[in-house]
Amino acid sequence: MSDRLPTALYVDAQLQTLTAQGRFYHFIQKGNHSSGIVMLKINSLLGKVKLIIQERDFMTDQMKWVAALQEDIIEEKDADAFITRAIDRDPDLWVIEIEDKDMQNPFTE
Repeated sequence: MSDRLPTALYVDAQLQTLTAQGRFYHFIQKGNHSSGIVMLKINSLLGKVKLIIQERDFMTDQMKWVAALQEDIIEEKDADAFITRAIDRDPDLWVIEIEDKDMQNPFTE
């Protein structure tokens, strides 16, 4: 039995914090309840976004956030195209869009 927190619980806890702060978000894709990976599209609302995804460090078994593409900040249309391809490859993927003009990752601890 795994001691990892189910993805849905992790996402719910993070989003409760955003809701309490009055920050806007929406689901692009809800993935697998127990084990899906999370991708965040952090939208500056100026046509630029930061696209980051969870990655497991297999040496430490800890999750970390990495840029989904080579560039840190990308055009929104490029992010949307990447998200579509990523969901096609991995239907268990969670994708959440968050509005933040500073493009900070609110899921970091």
